[in-house]
Amino acid sequence: MPIRHAAPTRSSTARHSRRPRTHGVARGTAIAAVAVLTFGAGTAAATVLHLGGNVRHVDALALTGPKPTKSVDPDDPNAGEDLNILVIGSDQRDGENGDLGGLAGLSSMRSDTAMVMHISADRSRVDVVSIPRDSLVDIPSCTMSDGTTLQPRPSVMFNSAFAYGWDYGGDMASAAGCTIKTVQHNTGIAIDHFVIVDFAGFKDMVNAIDGVPICIPNRLYSKKARLHLEAGEQRLNGKTALAFARARTGEGLGDGSDINRIGNQQRLVAAMASEVLSSKVLTNPTKLLPFLDAATGSVTVDKGFTLTDMVGVAYSMRSIRGGNISFMTIPWTSAPNDRNRVVWAPEAAQVWENIANDRPMDGKEHEPTTPSSTPTPGSTATSKPSKPTPQATKQAGREAFSLDDKTADCS
Repeated sequence: MPIRHAAPTRSSTARHSRRPRTHGVARGTAIAAVAVLTFGAGTAAATVLHLGGNVRHVDALALTGPKPTKSVDPDDPNAGEDLNILVIGSDQRDGENGDLGGLAGLSSMRSDTAMVMHISADRSRVDVVSIPRDSLVDIPSCTMSDGTTLQPRPSVMFNSAFAYGWDYGGDMASAAGCTIKTVQHNTGIAIDHFVIVDFAGFKDMVNAIDGVPICIPNRLYSKKARLHLEAGEQRLNGKTALAFARARTGEGLGDGSDINRIGNQQRLVAAMASEVLSSKVLTNPTKLLPFLDAATGSVTVDKGFTLTDMVGVAYSMRSIRGGNISFMTIPWTSAPNDRNRVVWAPEAAQVWENIANDRPMDGKEHEPTTPSSTPTPGSTATSKPSKPTPQATKQAGREAFSLDDKTADCS
């Protein structure tokens, strides 16, 4: 049954655009400042035009109908300004994407990765919730871009929504629209924007920052995903990172479930976020420009999510701390009649309710867990430093974790 948290409908106008004059000026100033500081005044305008021209837009939100709404606190100056962005990884099966995915020659399109990214109203917190592709959910009636309406489908795999829209609508707008409508129907939260990332673009983003450092705790080998990694600290290039994100079956990959693959995807995205948020990328134009070029060139987004919006949101989060960027998989349990499928556990309703009301997804306020070198009161210069408390390893995919948490052991 779909989850409901508040009133059933709301305007399709994006929440962050309710005060367009003030916010438009702020976002425009932000993007101009970033461009000038990064690329110099002489090339800033050309750079912004180039990056804006990279992004592909489709009008999928027009196909989803009224959005769920939520209660608003009149005393909260930031109320209604939080954002929910649905991130979809597409198995586009033509050209370079088909070659990278080992699916060349197939005309269909599928999606095995879906994450709801919630950005808090005060831009101090990012919560990312993965939805297993094997979740059994109800797909509501979906409208295709040609105006035709498809009948609802009860208790089917979540990723069927994307395939359903693509196979019958024949375009990205139909596929994204049906997926968004399915998320809103089953969670009760409003999706403000969506981002679809393809194989080739993901590879290019990783290469643009000279790879992603990550701990590989044990040897991994998957012939199907074309993955071969030895245990230890590694820096993955784009092609290997993509294989790591896609691999589900093989040596060292656990029970072959989609939940384990989700854990690797979360760890990889977290490692990328840490790398991009570090000074190695944000203050290095030779890395930042290629990354922005790859990122904007690899995504399809809704028509209302402009480059100015993207940069404005990113700029407003420039001071966010790693302990406030968190990942989790929506609580789940095995489906009663099919061990290869999952259903959402009762706890899932609370997660979606927290997100709908701009609270931390697990209901807890998180603080960064950075070690302190400050001496304790009463200590002397000759005192021996105390041993740091061992940090527990969180099991990505099955436990919530933040960028400050340890998710693998390579010691």
